[in-house]
Order: sequence, then structure tokens, then C-alpha cells
Amino acid sequence: MNAQCGSTDSWPAPSGAGSIKGTPIQARGESYDAGEKKCISDVRRTFCLFVTFDLLFIILLWIIELNVNGGIQKQLEREVLHYDYRASFFDIFLLAVFRFATLILAYAVCKLRHWWAIALTSAVSCAFLIIKVILSKLLSQGAFGYLLPIISFVLTWIETWLLDFKVLPQEAEDENRYLSIMDATERAPLMHPGPLSDGQFYSPPESVADSDEELDDKHDPEKGLIQQVT
Repeated sequence: MNAQCGSTDSWPAPSGAGSIKGTPIQARGESYDAGEKKCISDVRRTFCLFVTFDLLFIILLWIIELNVNGGIQKQLEREVLHYDYRASFFDIFLLAVFRFATLILAYAVCKLRHWWAIALTSAVSCAFLIIKVILSKLLSQGAFGYLLPIISFVLTWIETWLLDFKVLPQEAEDENRYLSIMDATERAPLMHPGPLSDGQFYSPPESVADSDEELDDKHDPEKGLIQQVT
């Protein structure tokens, strides 16, 4: 292949339409090749950022809840050290940590291209939250008794929607497009013409005698006129 590239470089500039047509395809293939070499795709990076937002938002709401209900230190002792499933929000925080660790490990570190990890986190989160709302006393603890479970539930399903309808289909589409372009570049024939012959650029040499007579006619207009009359 290098020998072929070297031979094509030695050809003249008007090398035919094949090289012009192959240039856009080759450029698109190289752009997709560069995209494949990236550590993580843009849509997957957006998903990982949203997973991080999920964890940080739940932490923020939990800290606000601790501060509102009598101070952070006192509420931490009551909800963490004296944990009660029916009255504590600590498990909702642990659930967010579980989602974050599982999804980042699966889709950012391992670059998984399957939905089983998000299905696991969604199933565990939804089942836990539904059971907690039914059995616990959170609804009697004010606004945060409604807010934390509902927001955790909604964020879980947004993550599922992002991965299943955005990340995996977009990456599969980009990969198929990349493979089709690379296949087209490999199968495209080289449309370079053969070496140009000398006859295509042949011009007959000028006659020396004719050129001398033309110069004499220019310098002696009377002589040229006499020749025309005779």
C-alpha cells in the first residue's frame, strides 16, 4: 500500500476524478476513526455527568433535610448511628451511592454496551423506594418525606431513558456508519489514469525560414506589399 501511495505522489496534478471523489470519503473515515480512538463518546459522557448529578443532588437534599430537622450532627447520629428503616433517609443516600458506583463502573470504566447494569440499578431502586414508601413513616415528616423518594425515583428513570434511548442507539449508529464508510473506502477502485504520452502534448516546431520572412515583412512593409500584388 505504501508503494502504491508513493507511485501516486509522482503522478502529475491532473490525476483524474478518482482521487477527487475519494478525498471526502477518506476524510469522513478519518474523522470517525478519530472518534473511535476517543476514550468515551460525547453522549456517554453526558450520561455519566447526569449520574454524578443524581448522587450530588440527593446528597444536597439529604444535607438540607438534616439541617432543617435539628442540626446536621444530631440528625446524623439519629439517622446513621441509630438507623431506623421507617424514619431514616440514610438508606436513600446509600441507594444513590449504589447507583453511582454501579453505573460509573459499568459505563465509564468498563465502557459496557449493554443495558443489564442500568436494568439492575433501576429495578433495585424502584423496588426499594416503593417498599420504603409503603412501610415507612416518611410521609409524616414533612416535605422531605415526599421529596427525597420522588426525586430519587424520577432520576432513576431518567438515567434509564438516557442510556436506553440515547447512549446505546447513538453509539451503535455511529459505529455502523463508521464501518460502512471504511468498507466503502476499501472497495473504492483507484481511478487514476495511466501515464500521459508525449503525443498528447506534441506541438510542431516553428519553421525558422518562415519566422525570418515574417520579420523581414514587418521591417519592410513595401516589400510585403509588392509580394502581395505579384
